[in-house]
Amino acid sequence: MDLMKLREEIDVIDKQIVKLYESRMELCKDVATYKIETGKKVFDRVREEEKIRKVKSYTSDDFNSRAIEELFEQIMSVSRKLQYQLLAEHGSMGRLPFMGIDTLCDGRARVVFQGAEGAYSQAAMVQYFGRSIDSFHVETFRDAMSAIEEGSADFAVLPIENSTAGIVSDIYDLMVEFENYIVGEQIIKIEHCLLGVPGADIDQIETVYSHPQSLMQSARFLGEYDFKQISMQNNAFAAKKVAEDKDPTQAAIASAYAAEIYGLSVLKQGVNQSDTNSTRFIIVTNQKVFLKDAKKISICFEIPHESGSLYHMLSHFIYNNLNLCKIESRPIEDRNWEYRFFVDFEGNLADGAVKNALRGLREEARNLRILGNY
Repeated sequence: MDLMKLREEIDVIDKQIVKLYESRMELCKDVATYKIETGKKVFDRVREEEKIRKVKSYTSDDFNSRAIEELFEQIMSVSRKLQYQLLAEHGSMGRLPFMGIDTLCDGRARVVFQGAEGAYSQAAMVQYFGRSIDSFHVETFRDAMSAIEEGSADFAVLPIENSTAGIVSDIYDLMVEFENYIVGEQIIKIEHCLLGVPGADIDQIETVYSHPQSLMQSARFLGEYDFKQISMQNNAFAAKKVAEDKDPTQAAIASAYAAEIYGLSVLKQGVNQSDTNSTRFIIVTNQKVFLKDAKKISICFEIPHESGSLYHMLSHFIYNNLNLCKIESRPIEDRNWEYRFFVDFEGNLADGAVKNALRGLREEARNLRILGNY
């Protein structure tokens, strides 16, 4: 058989396929026009399932049946995206329930953070809002989310991800549970220090207090000494204990910021192994607002537990030329082996491409929520 001859014949068929595809898409434009005039939804799951069954019946064997199913799923997915674009061009996308603002804080806001004075959350708050901000601290992440939901605070500062330890899963779950929204982020470099009372020497230290994760991150340094290691609720509480006890044989592993807050001395700087360890904090409020120059959007959604569901959702970012920054999943409570997906992507809620992608995602997902633009 002549391979070149076969390829020429394939080229002829491919040209016909392209021509037929373009004819189909022209008809899809007419369908979009009809839906614009009647207010009919773009995504019709029943119609598409019927269509798939019909085209599969035209095939001659099981292999081709599966291939045609996959091909037409893609064709109809692209058709939907074309229709969404046309709806956007005709102003039929509807308004998103978020308001763009010029500034986030006028200096009179009240901010809550989790932990004690000297926590990394407080350091993130100070970097974002400044030292003069009115603030208070609470014991748990839930307490912080409740404070802004109830109005006792305007903003909360919460850790959502560490570059070495990964996501703070509790925060993801709380973002779903509470009607609060991300409006900013602050990244803090995590540099653990060995803190002691003024005048203490590292050779005097017998007991070291810190959060279990900080002790683990500083294992190489701690292995050089015969310190007794005691876990605490967080690093700031460890620093507070050392400051209150005034015992030169005690030390805490915490930040230099905690040393400043509690009047402790830095006996050794950078005791954690990683020089690149950072934590990303989010700024959360109970208002549906976003800064007009915001560049990142966070959303979450659920999808049907079936083949190709996640791909079809993510394709909305591809066709709208939106860059995905991050995707995480969390199990859905009381629904075994089903997951909620959290996605961060670049964009602004005022952008047409973003509105287009969100329209498509909302029609095809279960329980899509915009978590914030920041």
